[in-house]
Amino acid sequence: MTASKPCKARVLCLAIAAVLAMPAMAQQAGTTSDTEETDDQVKTLDRLTVTGSRINRIEVEQALPITTVTREEIDQQGITSAEQLLMVLNVAGNGSDNLASNSGIVHEDQRGNNGVSGANLRGQGADATLVLLNGRRVATHGLKGRAVDLNAIPFAAIDRVEVLRDGASAVYGTDAIGGVINFITRRDFQGAQVTGFVDVSEAGGGNIYRGSILFGHGDLDRDGWNAFGTLSVKRNTILRGDDRDFSNAFQPDRGLSPDTRGTPFATVFNRTGTQADINLIGAGLTDPAGNGTMTAINILNLPGAEGCESGGDNMGPYGYQIWNVPASRYACAWDYPAAAVIQQPMDSIDFVGRATFRIGSVHEAYAELSASRVEVSKTFEPNQISPGSTFGPDTWYPVTGESYDMVYDALADYFGAGQLNYGERIAYRWRCMACGPRQIETTTTAYRALVGIGGLIGNWSYDVGLSRASSKSDSVLGSGFHYTDALQEVLGSGLLNPFLLPGQEQSPEAMAALEAASARGVRMYGGESIVTALDASVSGDIGLDLPGGTMAMAAGVDLRREEFRFEGDNRVNGRPVFNAPFDDANALENVSRDIRAVYVEMLAPLTRSFDVTLAGRYDDYTGFGSTFNPKVSFKFKPIESLLFRGAYSTGFKVPSFNQLFNGVSEVQYTGLDLADPATCPGGVADTTTPGCESIRPDELFGGKEDLKPEESTQKSFGFVYAPMGNFNISVDWWEIERENTIRPAPREVLIEYYDVFQANWIRDANNQVIAIDRRYINSGGSLTRGVEVDSNLSGELAGGRWLLHLNGSYTNLFRTKALETLPYTDNLVGSYVRYFNLPIRWKHTLGFTYTRGNFTHSLMQLYRHGYLDEEPVSVANGTYIPPAWDPKVDAYTTYNYSITWTGIDGLKLGFGIKNLLDRDPPFTAHMNDFAAGAGWEPRIADPRGRSYTLLLEYNFL
Repeated sequence: MTASKPCKARVLCLAIAAVLAMPAMAQQAGTTSDTEETDDQVKTLDRLTVTGSRINRIEVEQALPITTVTREEIDQQGITSAEQLLMVLNVAGNGSDNLASNSGIVHEDQRGNNGVSGANLRGQGADATLVLLNGRRVATHGLKGRAVDLNAIPFAAIDRVEVLRDGASAVYGTDAIGGVINFITRRDFQGAQVTGFVDVSEAGGGNIYRGSILFGHGDLDRDGWNAFGTLSVKRNTILRGDDRDFSNAFQPDRGLSPDTRGTPFATVFNRTGTQADINLIGAGLTDPAGNGTMTAINILNLPGAEGCESGGDNMGPYGYQIWNVPASRYACAWDYPAAAVIQQPMDSIDFVGRATFRIGSVHEAYAELSASRVEVSKTFEPNQISPGSTFGPDTWYPVTGESYDMVYDALADYFGAGQLNYGERIAYRWRCMACGPRQIETTTTAYRALVGIGGLIGNWSYDVGLSRASSKSDSVLGSGFHYTDALQEVLGSGLLNPFLLPGQEQSPEAMAALEAASARGVRMYGGESIVTALDASVSGDIGLDLPGGTMAMAAGVDLRREEFRFEGDNRVNGRPVFNAPFDDANALENVSRDIRAVYVEMLAPLTRSFDVTLAGRYDDYTGFGSTFNPKVSFKFKPIESLLFRGAYSTGFKVPSFNQLFNGVSEVQYTGLDLADPATCPGGVADTTTPGCESIRPDELFGGKEDLKPEESTQKSFGFVYAPMGNFNISVDWWEIERENTIRPAPREVLIEYYDVFQANWIRDANNQVIAIDRRYINSGGSLTRGVEVDSNLSGELAGGRWLLHLNGSYTNLFRTKALETLPYTDNLVGSYVRYFNLPIRWKHTLGFTYTRGNFTHSLMQLYRHGYLDEEPVSVANGTYIPPAWDPKVDAYTTYNYSITWTGIDGLKLGFGIKNLLDRDPPFTAHMNDFAAGAGWEPRIADPRGRSYTLLLEYNFL
């Protein structure tokens, strides 16, 4: 990975000199190309003819596995955003990359990604998938700086989307491990176009509205210039979990129950130990039924009471058997996952403009500007108030009034007054519905400005561009957050009553006190990601004839500066806000790095039927040294109807600024099940085993500056078969292996391989564990394999033309390993994987399109294979199996229909029905306390149900 600096400089300078000299060399040579550019080609000069290659050549699509989605196909499917497009693309992984799956509980590594939608190809992650706009990079999202936010892509201006299903570090550099997705906008336009689109759900909620206007003037041939711009506005309305029946975490017979005892009608909590003499229920209440000491008790769930459901919406009995907590058999729970927001409301406005000027007959200068503003409100359930260090005895419910006596009397009737201490405060766990839902409002403004020039010098095409891109985000507290000191005062005063039944309301004095304690409008944190780039490329024939034709070559340089800053705590007064996720430990002040890269790509037609393409890229990163990544691919066409193709390449992904420079944050381990692995192999606490006493150390999270880049190896092999003009099929096998994976150090890995990670267990002078270093590490890797299929069959019927299209993705292997020296785990395909990519075995899109006259009908089937569910805690440890527990999650199949009419010049009308049969997402019992979705999986399914779309587009000539 490293090389001496003088060597780097020489290589870079030689490469730059070679790139600059090639056009002149070609002009002097005076060679003639079989694919000589014409004036028509100059009109639409693109930096890349096809994503994944720099060489302009015929039928390049056959040499690389590329999926192209046109504007017409996007409109037919009623797709309104890049996020929606990724949800229906089969090459895309099933990760937490949409606004439904990252709206609630996410992995610690994903926190702070407010309002971000990412592109995740082949399940490698959004930070390992390269996103381009018109062939060039854009800035990553301002809050994390890891992945491009698809919400900032000017989707209304998209002409087509090209998805390279192959590793591309040899051409594009870092992040292109899973593949490349290139959003290509229009390049010129004359006239005006107005478009309106609505997508309204039948059940209500989650509606989508979009409008855009496109205008342009100037003819390149006649006027020598063209300028156009498009402005688009979009709104996604909120969709709440309780708007859909399937979003329901109270299904205990099937193994699903919410793990919370923070309920709108509070649950009394037994505080033992040092606090035993200052709370209502003393050292513990012994169940007269012989079930031992009770820890959590809700008087609504005591024998003979009215039941948890009488306490309000979304309340029910706590699933103590599922969670294996018998001391909470009389507790209630609240279905907070169902009450959460499952589609975040979003408002966006974006603009794309481009001006092109012809210089002579073979050169063009251009300027391009894209800009967007996206506002997203991330909404969580109301705060839970729980006895502990923040809310101690002075904030517990005071001895006053009817509610206190109601709770005391109910407990005394069942447990006996002798176990109680009348006159002491009540410790409780309560869902503060009066506090309101917690909201974090994030506004992201992004832009990219680009100027360039391209054209022909002799037989060589060239393109030079200078660009600057930025993504700046700010998050502000909305409702549901309160200053800690003021909230403590309100709680301790007794104004707020946690024991209200439905129909009862908090007093006006209590609501006024809450409003006075509100932290609404506090600026929480903000960040900005900036990319400044200068690139130059040339492409053409090099004048060397081979048996199959003339060799072609492309080469270029890429000089880039990446910058990032993050303000982790923007409070003016520093006053604590309860449960607000400020992140000052990770504040960064304008860190940056410079990247210098050169690349070369050569096409060698060895015979008329056999081509080989060689590519290589040399990158030099400040702080990391250098890396060289090659790629070799071939195309073999033994007969006219059959083509074989394959490729081998290496790739890399550099650590993000967060992973390198985040500060250290300390979080105490709250469980009681952890033991010192040095004295207790396996690290599981057991009071009966010496050395296995429970420990509760701090866990350290943050960046590490000595991280190394991830490395990858990609392989692919496939064929294209087209025996007749109306039928073709392509099949491509692929494999991606990643090493030195960058991730927060998993606790289970640090325990299981304690001998390797002893240094991560920080000890005091008495050799007691006081902290666990869980900062980012390079550790282990993954191995993924699959097959992708694409087939088309067309014909004529009743005066019209039909097309049957199948696109599918089959993943047959996904294995991981914790250490490079270890073997891979068992195959995880078809099994539940928490948080990140869910590796289902098969997914496909089957579409039928029929066009006759001015009408086009489209019927599409989307299929997602089933998988083995995550086991409930009681099933995993063998203590209890719910009577209706089914380990298999069903497949998910939906149908979409649309019709388009173009019977009037300039007018296009479209109507569609999504989820034609109104199919609910399949049930899953995954632990909703650790991942989004209550009874359903947002990485697989669309929660909106059946919806109706209407498209109106009119072109003014």
